[in-house]
Amino acid sequence: MPGAPDEQVATRAGDENRVLLTFDKDFGEIAYRAGVAAPSGIILLRISAHGPEAVASVVVAALEAHPGWEGAFSVVEDSRVRRRLLP
Repeated sequence: MPGAPDEQVATRAGDENRVLLTFDKDFGEIAYRAGVAAPSGIILLRISAHGPEAVASVVVAALEAHPGWEGAFSVVEDSRVRRRLLP
C-alpha cells in the first residue's frame, strides 16, 4: 500500500489477519497510543541486513524461531527479539 497512511495499513493488516512487517518505528506509536488493533501482530525490523534476500532470511529465521506473534508488537534486531503484548 505505497503512500497509504500508516493507520490505514495497520487497520488493513488487522482486517486481513496479517502480520505487519515494517522498518517504520511509527507503527509502535500507532499500536500503543492510537490503539489501532493488530491481532496478528506487528514486527518492527531493526536489522543491519542489506538487500531483499538478506532481510527475507532474517525474517524467516525469526518467524521460525519465535512462534506466537499474535497480538504483540515485536522488535527483531540482529541479536535478539523483543516482544510486548498490545493493549
